[in-house]
Amino acid sequence: ERTPEVGELVQLRSRRWLVEETIPSTTPGLLSLVRLACADDDAQGQSLDVFWDYEADRRILEEEGWQDLAAKGFDAPRQFAAFLHTLRWNCVTATDPNLFQAPFRAGIKIDAYQMEPLRKALLLPRANLFIADDTGLGKTIEAGLIARELLLRKKAKTIVVAAPPSVLEQWKAELEERFGLVFEILDRAYLTRMRRERGFGVNPWRTHSRFLVSHNLLIDATYADPMREWLGPLLPGSLLILDEAHHAAPASGGRYGIETKFTRAVRDLAGRFEHRLFLSATPHNGHSNSFSTLLELLDPYRFTRGVKVRGKKALEEIMVRRLKEDIREIQGGFPRRNVVRTVIDGLPDDAPELVLSRLFDEYRTAREERFANTTRRAQAAAGLLVVGLQQRLLSSIEAFARSLKVHRATVERQWEKGRTAATHAAKTGDTEMKLFIAVPDADDERSEWTPEELDAEETAEVTTLTAAAEAESPRDATAEALWRKEQAMLNRMQEIAEGTRHLPDAKARRLIDWIRENLCLELPPFG
Repeated sequence: ERTPEVGELVQLRSRRWLVEETIPSTTPGLLSLVRLACADDDAQGQSLDVFWDYEADRRILEEEGWQDLAAKGFDAPRQFAAFLHTLRWNCVTATDPNLFQAPFRAGIKIDAYQMEPLRKALLLPRANLFIADDTGLGKTIEAGLIARELLLRKKAKTIVVAAPPSVLEQWKAELEERFGLVFEILDRAYLTRMRRERGFGVNPWRTHSRFLVSHNLLIDATYADPMREWLGPLLPGSLLILDEAHHAAPASGGRYGIETKFTRAVRDLAGRFEHRLFLSATPHNGHSNSFSTLLELLDPYRFTRGVKVRGKKALEEIMVRRLKEDIREIQGGFPRRNVVRTVIDGLPDDAPELVLSRLFDEYRTAREERFANTTRRAQAAAGLLVVGLQQRLLSSIEAFARSLKVHRATVERQWEKGRTAATHAAKTGDTEMKLFIAVPDADDERSEWTPEELDAEETAEVTTLTAAAEAESPRDATAEALWRKEQAMLNRMQEIAEGTRHLPDAKARRLIDWIRENLCLELPPFG
């Protein structure tokens, strides 16, 4: 078999290629090198160097052979009709927004209400849509339908999904299993692998067409700068899917809001995508200016930060918002969840939960009295610390015992060191004040930490926050008397907590009894 010549079309590795150059070997016995450029639409221009004789499925594409047309006769009408219908069903028109293809190519059952976001997206010149459906209505499925439809209509070629780190694997699995879309998670491991395989200077965003990336990496220059170089001012055919988009909204209620690093990163990057899908079950945080800023990130031509969004008509074209109650009234399903309050009464007066609650209330009163004449910052730090400890007491005696032990030791150590040694802690406690009482959400890396890592972080937070509160504590005789009273209460609470932390509390026992009474009647009573 001959070696292809320059300008000929060849087929190998399941693609068609144009021969750009044939380099014969100067050494006897070695094969010629053929340089190819891909001619298929989905990889047009991609280059490839091969040794022709080593390719198993190599074939030189000769003339089309129109002279052989109908040489074997015509197909039966039914057979040709089946072929024609197959061609029609596989062709997607980009001009009729009412003809959908994505639902027929999804490997799942799709409910009727999940088609509405797809309908609205196709009516827009650019698919800039905010999907704000209630939790559990399938925002991932709705976004996947839009992404698949845009790919079929050749409106989108590259897709980036930005999501909290804890749900990246879930996104990857659902998009691949339900829509046949293979995504790569762009993280440090992927970046290292690409640099090892393709060189240190490779742009990781140019190595694939569909990526999943964590919210946290969008503010990291290591990943954001190559992304800007890849996107340029505007990348045609690009789609950004921003999950949990409410994290990009400013948290304050000021006229323009205080934008976080993540808000500024989304503002810079989102404008470089042709299409944008924002997903959030809680799009509004109670501040109208923050909401208008979030909508400006989605569509800066319709909305402006600082200008209140008035009326539903302004949101009708770019937002889809349904609650489970709405779907339940129309088509049923989604059982109503009733939260029933269970009162745990009849506990003895010496129950550890009650004793610790009374002691902690006395401790809070004494602490407020000691910090009564200090600055607002010191009072705020002391108050937040008490709130955090109270949350742990309401959670479990085990959690309260861990935090109380660290707090008690830090208070004693800071009192002995005095005001000077605690000054630095006062400057570094601002962040810990917020994190100590905050529950890790899906967008927080702490949600993926091991119990050992969480314990270490909690210890550091309690230590820093306690030191910050004690930094401005008075040191006179009255304050010292109150401090010694507090220490006696801390010692007593620590003694009770350490003695009962291994036992199930009243809430755990009541839960066990409920399971036995309603689900496992054959089980004997607890204990």
